[in-house]
Amino acid sequence: MKTTIELSDALFRKAKTAALHEGLSLKKLFTQGLEMRLRKSNISHKPAGPEWMRAYGALRYLRHERKKIERAIESEFEKIEPEDRA
Repeated sequence: MKTTIELSDALFRKAKTAALHEGLSLKKLFTQGLEMRLRKSNISHKPAGPEWMRAYGALRYLRHERKKIERAIESEFEKIEPEDRA
């Protein structure tokens, strides 16, 4: 199937350069890129949101658990190697 898309000149030049460096046709580069994007969205049922949120913010509910673990580790290290209280 054929279709027409509009790209900025800069993006088009980057795509052409990437295709050339990878030894691909522009059609193949776009096809692979779109397939990867669609595969990613179909596999992961992550909540919508900014990219950084999926990477970092989605685990913020574990911060209290992390703090408890850090306190336990500090307590154990204090038993092994007490701080000098000079």
